[in-house]
Amino acid sequence: MPKLSNSAAKREKQSRNPQITKANILSAAIEEFAQYGLSGARTEAIATRSGVTKAMLCYYFKNKETLYRSVLQQLVDDINNAFQPIDWERLSADQALEAVIRNYIGFEVSNRWHGMLWFQEAIQNQGRYGAETGWQAGFQTIVEILERGIAEEKFRQVDPFLTTINILGVCSFYFDAHENLKYLDPNKDLLSFDMVKQQTETTVNFILAGIAA
Repeated sequence: MPKLSNSAAKREKQSRNPQITKANILSAAIEEFAQYGLSGARTEAIATRSGVTKAMLCYYFKNKETLYRSVLQQLVDDINNAFQPIDWERLSADQALEAVIRNYIGFEVSNRWHGMLWFQEAIQNQGRYGAETGWQAGFQTIVEILERGIAEEKFRQVDPFLTTINILGVCSFYFDAHENLKYLDPNKDLLSFDMVKQQTETTVNFILAGIAA
């Protein structure tokens, strides 16, 4: 029996494991959509990146729009799951907010295409697909933590809605703008473990000091 090529062997293995196949397709799709958006992304390129045929891709995801919705939903589910283990009720407002900041930065580190994907969603689709994912729930969690902190007089009187927007911006800009920021000091690897750790601590201290009562 002739030996299968590496690509053929990969396709055969994937065909026997639907979960692996779908995960590989979604992983390839997020990069393609982040670079080109829904309108510019090509299913042929996604199939090639994930090591499947276009027919197999369409078997798991009916069309490009279905795949795009699935990519957005997976990202939102992942970030919501990152917050899930935290027992908010047992933490003070400042402890809860610090946990959110650390988890969100951790999410950004592990999801390098996240910012670009949401940028494409905003400029191409005016956010309408993203609005279907339920990401607003995570946003509202931060709003509620701020409201509780204000009520407990741990936080000063800030606008919880606007402050949440700014918190998310402070946490994500470092990673979303990395390809530009890396030229500020070529001797610094901004995504190294030590630099990310330093940025995390700086962000936590900056935000908590800014809203402390």
